[in-house]
Amino acid sequence: MTGLAAPAATGAQRGAIDQPAHWGAVYAMALCSFVLVASEFMPVSLLSPIAHTLQLTEGQAGQAIAISGVFAVVTSLSLSFILGDLDRRLVLLLLTGLLIVSGVIVAFAPSYLIFMGGRALLGIAIGGFWSMSAAIAMRLVPDASVPKALAVINGGNALATVLAAPLGSFMGSLIGWRGAFFCVVPVAAAAVIWQALALPKLPAVARQGGNGMAALLRRPPVLFGLGTVALLFVGQFSLFTYLRPFLEQVTHVSVSMLSIMLLIVGVSGFIGTLLIGRVLEHRLYVTLGVLPAAMAAVAVALTLFGGSTIATAALLAVWGFAGTAAPVAWWTWLARTAPDEAEAGGGLMVAIVQLAITLGATIGGIVFDTAGAVPEFLTSGALLALAALAAFAVARMHSRAPATRGTATA
Repeated sequence: MTGLAAPAATGAQRGAIDQPAHWGAVYAMALCSFVLVASEFMPVSLLSPIAHTLQLTEGQAGQAIAISGVFAVVTSLSLSFILGDLDRRLVLLLLTGLLIVSGVIVAFAPSYLIFMGGRALLGIAIGGFWSMSAAIAMRLVPDASVPKALAVINGGNALATVLAAPLGSFMGSLIGWRGAFFCVVPVAAAAVIWQALALPKLPAVARQGGNGMAALLRRPPVLFGLGTVALLFVGQFSLFTYLRPFLEQVTHVSVSMLSIMLLIVGVSGFIGTLLIGRVLEHRLYVTLGVLPAAMAAVAVALTLFGGSTIATAALLAVWGFAGTAAPVAWWTWLARTAPDEAEAGGGLMVAIVQLAITLGATIGGIVFDTAGAVPEFLTSGALLALAALAAFAVARMHSRAPATRGTATA
């Protein structure tokens, strides 16, 4: 998922007894996160050929992202209740195995219904993996190495953000969109084998589950903040999902230039991920508002200057930087705001983000099909502007709130 880095947990949650380091398993999970994110957002760069082959509109094809988001939401909220005492190693292997099944189904789908069925399986893998990733990382390495392990796992996410869209566009031009989707299958198989060899047994342990989530939702700052996160992702993915049709219809780029444009988004996003941490240490709450405001400005500017290749490239660089940095900022906010409920907060965040991605792709598709690319981007800009205003309100709530166990100070 797009930018789904898990928040760091408190020392008490990690357990008092240090575990031996299983760095091979950590890197295997990083490979899995790479395949997950690459698979989730590959339709962005292949929307037009998918629509043409399956005789769909771009808006209907864009629901391939929406459907995976729906199933990710359901999985992230219900998995802890369904799993019971099942070994988490086996669960992780099964979830990664779903990537193989999903990739094969999508690549060979003869109809829209089967195509969406394959994407639904991907959503289950996404929701399950990200809701479990932090808890598993805490059990793979000693307490002091947990931040590094989380960074390694989410490094796969960052790398996929850079490569998935431009590589998908390039491979699609060479071997077709079906071949591009099938390329993830051997990589997913490698992730399954590597995890099977490297992961130790991970018997179930007591978790907070639904009670922790309910307790968090009773905190007004957390509830308002999660609502703001939802606005941000709805606005972001109502634009990003339909970036390729915009570039083709408004900017009139060639296939090769399209790959370059998507690479610009990915590289600038990777840079944003590397640099944003330093800013968040001292300017977290200002950053929460500035990033969606910058994205809103880019969305509007694209409708004005989208006919220029140079201007569009520059604007997309800003979009990539802000769009990738914003989720990191919000995960940091969650870790500071609810350090005592990190696991429950992580599950809620995964559900909120995936639901918002689903709504963004759905709303964007409806507007794109009925009104066109420019009104659709203006809709995204309006949603992101609301997210910026809400984020500044979150900062105001934080400044007025007393320092408590559930609400960290600046």
